[in-house]
Amino acid sequence: MNFKLILSGLVVLLLLFVVLYIGMNNTHSVDFNFPALPAKKISQPAAYVFFAIFAAGVLAGLLLRGGAKPDEKPVAPKKR
Repeated sequence: MNFKLILSGLVVLLLLFVVLYIGMNNTHSVDFNFPALPAKKISQPAAYVFFAIFAAGVLAGLLLRGGAKPDEKPVAPKKR
């Protein structure tokens, strides 16, 4: 297996653990304000807010990484 693949999988699992741990220990409600959203405050448990921010970051990373072109192999010159 590719070491880079294993390492990236472990990093993702570590990040998911941190989000889970924060969510388990922050069960109170928080107010979330964002200027682009409607004028009213969004009041949700902290775990939902942490997960939503994490998910937005993961999706943004996937969109940025998904646009990358795979490495192309150089074309060998034709022999005469």
